[in-house]
Amino acid sequence: MEFNKTEKTSVPSNNRRSFLKKAGIAGAAALVAACDSGAQENTGGGPAILSKKRNLKMVTSWPKNFPGLGTGAERLAKRIETLSDGQISIKVYAAGELVGALGGFDAVSQGKADMYHAAEYYWQGKSQGFNFFAAVPMGMTANEMNAWVRFGGGQELWDELAGGFNVKPFMAGNTGVQMGGWFQRDINAIDDFQGLRIRMPGLGGEVMKRLGAAPVTKQGGEIFQALSQGNIDATEWIGPWNDLAFGFHTIVKNYYYPGIHEPGTTLSLGLNKDLWEDMSEREQEIVRAASAAENDIMFSEFTLNNARALNTLVNDHGVLLKEFSQDILTRLASVSAEVLTETAQNDELTGRIFKSFSEARTNGIRWGEIAEQAYMQARAAAEKS
Repeated sequence: MEFNKTEKTSVPSNNRRSFLKKAGIAGAAALVAACDSGAQENTGGGPAILSKKRNLKMVTSWPKNFPGLGTGAERLAKRIETLSDGQISIKVYAAGELVGALGGFDAVSQGKADMYHAAEYYWQGKSQGFNFFAAVPMGMTANEMNAWVRFGGGQELWDELAGGFNVKPFMAGNTGVQMGGWFQRDINAIDDFQGLRIRMPGLGGEVMKRLGAAPVTKQGGEIFQALSQGNIDATEWIGPWNDLAFGFHTIVKNYYYPGIHEPGTTLSLGLNKDLWEDMSEREQEIVRAASAAENDIMFSEFTLNNARALNTLVNDHGVLLKEFSQDILTRLASVSAEVLTETAQNDELTGRIFKSFSEARTNGIRWGEIAEQAYMQARAAAEKS
């Protein structure tokens, strides 16, 4: 097949300079007009340019540069800045630098900070409903939480709850299944919880209380000292990776599992709602995408590093890995159900959150039994044979 040759159009030499000058001016004018349009119309539908430079403050509940949590918050802030071509700049403050570890919610709600990175159960004093968007005893795994929040109505309920406090929330990290904790003494029966002073926040702490323990809430940076000085008898924190970093193994050797109180703890990014509503669609999508990315990346990071750190704790530091007995786990499940049912009765919105959460959890259990759980049992059996 032959293609028609394009005829050349000649421009007289004495007009060529004028022609090029006019073309250059027209092109530049079109570019300026496009940029002006993108800057003036804050719709996100024009050229890839943001309307204003934003210098924002993120407060966190984590020690500075703490593995996984602190570094995850830094990574999230950096990703937002990169995706926005530097138009959104975020300065990250560790716990205690701008506000206390548990002060992020109020700071963001009141506009004293622009965003926080934390765990929602820290805000249970505002509403018991916040617990369900972090972790609750015998709750959902990371995959199940992602499914519920993204596709099961969880995000809409979360928006309604947090929106009442002038906050817009997103999932922005997950630690996976946590450990049961570090115990100075053996836990062989339910009676061994009697009088036990244990660091455990959220509804998990309420479960411990009903078993006769004395739960306390302490921020991460306070736990080592409390444990080393004998102010508490036991503590949970997160899992092997972070527990190794804090050095709990230098004080206690009994390391119990599983952590039924936090089976897949979601970390969150909360933005001041006024700030969120002032953002263009493109800015909002940048925040949304960056949060979703960090949610998945952090979970992957914890999965790998927890496995490595557990080997180090057991093989290099003589930590005694112990499993709660089935009798203890059955009792923990029973008390957990009581606590969640009573929590749902606090107010109408928490009741709706609990109903939606419970339906998603039931579906997750049913599917998990014939999917991941069945496969993992088969894999484990094959590994041992």
